[in-house]
Amino acid sequence: MAQLKCSNVTLGYDHNVLVEGLNLEVNAGDFLCVVGENGTGKSTLMRTILRLQQPLSGTITTGDGLSHGKIGYLPQQTQVQRDFPASVREIVISGFQAGAGPFYSRNQKKEAAEIMKTLGIKELERRCYRELSGGQQQRVLLARALCATKTMLLLDEPVTGLDPIAANEMYSLIDHLNKDKGISIIMISHDVAEAIPRATHILHLGKKVFFGTKQEYLESPLGQGFLQGGGQ
Repeated sequence: MAQLKCSNVTLGYDHNVLVEGLNLEVNAGDFLCVVGENGTGKSTLMRTILRLQQPLSGTITTGDGLSHGKIGYLPQQTQVQRDFPASVREIVISGFQAGAGPFYSRNQKKEAAEIMKTLGIKELERRCYRELSGGQQQRVLLARALCATKTMLLLDEPVTGLDPIAANEMYSLIDHLNKDKGISIIMISHDVAEAIPRATHILHLGKKVFFGTKQEYLESPLGQGFLQGGGQ
C-alpha cells in the first residue's frame, strides 16, 4: 500500500484552480522531485498534503504506517524565521510539539540530541538560531522536521539562498536520510540539475502535468523541453 496517494485531486484556493485531476503515489523509500514554473501549485500541494488547506476536490490518503501527523516539513525560510530568537536545541525539540504536553519526555530529548548529532549541529545546540549561517539554520530546521517523522519528509526549496558548499552539504544529508534511513522524500526544487538525478520519481506541475519515474520523465517531450530550458 502506498504511503501517500492523491486521487483525482484539484488544487487551488478561493476557487482559483492551479492543478486539476492530479493522481500520484509515493511508496516507502521513494524520492519524488516536484518541478515546474512558479505559480503552478507546488507549495499548495505541500500545504494540502499537510492538511493546512483542503483540496478543491479529490482525495489525499495515507497508508503503510504513515499518518498526516507524522510527516516532517521543511518550509521555505522567511526573514522572520531567520531572525527567530531561540536556541538551536529549543527549535529542534519543538518538532515533537504535535500531540505532546507542555514538557518533553526523556526519550524525546535523547532523540533530538541524536538527530542533531546526525546532522552535525550538536555542538551548536546552545547557540542562538539567528546567529547561525544559512546552511546551519537549514540543518536546524531539517532536524526539527525529523523530530516529527521517521517516515516522510516534505522539503520546499531546501537549498534556496545557500552557497554552493552549504547546498552540497544539504543535498548529502537528504541523500543519507533517503538512501540510508529509508525516509521517503517529496522535494520541491528549481535546482533541477542537482535535484532530478537524486529522484526516483518526478511530478511536473504546469499547463501539462506529469507524474512518473525519473527515466520516463527524462524521455518525455515535457521533461526534455523543461530541462533544455534550464528548468524555467
